[in-house]
Amino acid sequence: MTQDAATEFAPALLLLAVAVVGVTLVYGWSYLVRQARSMLTAEPFLSGAAPVEHAVSRYHVRWYTITMVFLAFDMEMVFMYPWAVVVAQIGPKAVIEMFGFLGVLVAGVVYAWREGALRWT
Repeated sequence: MTQDAATEFAPALLLLAVAVVGVTLVYGWSYLVRQARSMLTAEPFLSGAAPVEHAVSRYHVRWYTITMVFLAFDMEMVFMYPWAVVVAQIGPKAVIEMFGFLGVLVAGVVYAWREGALRWT
């Protein structure tokens, strides 16, 4: 490694070293001050009542499909906000591209609807 490369990457390496030391200190401190020494004595707090199911119980599979549809439309907004800023500068090409993007999203919704992902029964 040349001297120029070492000085160029020095801030990044320093940040990496600080992050590693910080994470090590936090894990070490949490190990030293933890109250429950074993997992058998640690239970999730449920207003004083005994838990009836595991704390990391799984959701019904239909929620995963709804989540994917939500994320698709969430990503639509992530792409549409910057598009709205530059559509006047780019012109009709941007409008055509956005309609193509929305067409792909509509095709995904039609597919999810056809497969029954939006049915609650």
